[in-house]
Amino acid sequence: MRCVRTGARRTGASRTAARRTAVSGASVLALTLTLLTGCGLKSGSPMVDDVAPGSVGKGRPLKGASLTVASKNFSENIILGQMIGLLFKAAGAEVLDRTNLPGSISARQAIVGGDADAMYDYTGTGWITYLGNQKPIVNPQAQWRAVHDADLKNGVTWLPQSTLNNTYTLVISKQNNAKYHLKTLSDVAALAKKEPSAVTLCLENEFASREDGLPGMAEAYGMRIPAGNIKKMDAGIIYTQVLKSNSCLLGEAYTTDGRIRAMDLDTMADDRHFFPNYNAAPQIHSRTIDKWPAIAGLLNPLSARLTPRIAQELNAKVDVEGEDPHKVAKDWLIQEGFIREG
Repeated sequence: MRCVRTGARRTGASRTAARRTAVSGASVLALTLTLLTGCGLKSGSPMVDDVAPGSVGKGRPLKGASLTVASKNFSENIILGQMIGLLFKAAGAEVLDRTNLPGSISARQAIVGGDADAMYDYTGTGWITYLGNQKPIVNPQAQWRAVHDADLKNGVTWLPQSTLNNTYTLVISKQNNAKYHLKTLSDVAALAKKEPSAVTLCLENEFASREDGLPGMAEAYGMRIPAGNIKKMDAGIIYTQVLKSNSCLLGEAYTTDGRIRAMDLDTMADDRHFFPNYNAAPQIHSRTIDKWPAIAGLLNPLSARLTPRIAQELNAKVDVEGEDPHKVAKDWLIQEGFIREG
């Protein structure tokens, strides 16, 4: 098995799998053991940034701490992991950077096993993938609370969530939407009923077949899309097809993807709350926060500031403009006053 630390630009099916894929208990264990023994969690590098406290971290409450930060292997989660590390560093900790781990399972196991101390994860992933529940909880705060309470027995503490909700949506170009004025998935269902040939979809293979993708969405909204109106492709191609061609009126997207704003696309509101909430929240190894309770005071203000719009802007810097996720995270934290240059 050859282990590679992939680049930040993970999109499409790989990104879906990294965040959402629910696997059986036996498969999770087998995959975890393979990742831990084959790739190991010994990789990583010290964070050497010379940063100082800004609005948080005054008095260096983590002085003497040696902490490891982790993330999954797609741009948004890497950026969020870098933010945690930089805040820890500014607060006086020595920080080992193990962001960009291959997928949800390896990153999660690093936290559960204590090989990593902190990362940002998503409440929908926690509730469905890690904790094995079938149905999402519609109220975002109630879902966070359920995840928080249930995961304590696993030695994991979830700090308060952000409003950054990286869930599914459908997007349409403004040029095409000038004709249809679509705002919600119910609007799409109504158009499909009124004018079946008009609603063409560009989707990833996985979304097209998963029950929490097109089949479930279609059932929830009474949306009947002829098979000939569905085209399957990589996520990166979906955005360009929606923007520049007539091959699909609407395309699958993630609500915090930077290309939505960069390409000035309209998004469809999930007005029947079919898709799970994937609010980003810090996931901390419980023994770590018991020893260093100041971590909450560092990360809670950060989560309170994070929004879908901010995530779109930061993700676009990596996925559209090609910037390094660490630089994007650091520049934004300094701009917002959370930290200062040392």
